[in-house]
Amino acid sequence: MAPDAPLLLSAFNRPDDLARLIERLRDVAPSRVFVAVDGPREGNARDAESVARTHDAVSEIDWPCEVTTLFREENLGCGRAVSSAITWFLDHVERGIILEDDLLPDPSFFPYCTELLDRYENDDRVLAVSGCNYVPPSAISVQGAYRFSQVPHIWGWATWRRSWTAYRLDITGWRAALPFPRRWRAMGGSPASVAYWSTLFDLLARRQIDTWDGQLVFAAMRSGMLTATPNVNLVENTGFGADATHTVRRPDYIRPVQSIALPLAPVDVAIDESADRWTRHHVFEATIPGMARQAARYVRRRRGRSA
Repeated sequence: MAPDAPLLLSAFNRPDDLARLIERLRDVAPSRVFVAVDGPREGNARDAESVARTHDAVSEIDWPCEVTTLFREENLGCGRAVSSAITWFLDHVERGIILEDDLLPDPSFFPYCTELLDRYENDDRVLAVSGCNYVPPSAISVQGAYRFSQVPHIWGWATWRRSWTAYRLDITGWRAALPFPRRWRAMGGSPASVAYWSTLFDLLARRQIDTWDGQLVFAAMRSGMLTATPNVNLVENTGFGADATHTVRRPDYIRPVQSIALPLAPVDVAIDESADRWTRHHVFEATIPGMARQAARYVRRRRGRSA
């Protein structure tokens, strides 16, 4: 059965990944598909060829549906390309599902997203619906098929136009927008966690990291809105390896993909503190030892670039 929520596919220069995702989508046959492709980097002949092949891959959407495309002529980079694609998408529709080209969702991901988009459409406490889960069952305290998290995970997710209005790519002046003591609570209430998120937001504000998802976390913290998160992982990320722009090493916390049982019994719109604590410690490494490991990796990368 086709999901009744429109779908955005965000892509760049990986035509084989996009073709593999489209093949997976053929089983669910969404009736309205938007495709946004960033332009090739200037002077990069390999990019030009790969981006052209990515455009061609869109023609593999051959089931009956409405396809709308946004093919950028210039390269905007990860942050501007993806965030502006989501804005373009949500200018056309009130709500929708968002997938990047290196993701392979389980078929149950689509009705899961649609059911929760319906359930929380007018609930201003809810920012988004995530399809990925990193947390083992032993660390999840909420009984049910899904829970709520302070942090939106974006390896397969869905949202509403009303939520996206809280988003800003440029978070210059973020400290004034999220003052103490609200900042302390929003960032997890520990010195290491506050230091982790503050450092990340400072780097984003200074444009030292070209990404868009950290700003979505900031929007969640500033607004206080939460993200519905499945208690099983519904999406596989295939984008790890030497050719990847950001995700070179596959993290140890990634869990195997499973289906989720539907329909979904409602749960309280409240943070699962146990699951979010596990995420802070194991995914973001927002602990003193974890931050020391991140600092060591950063130094090694800097030395490698200057060698």
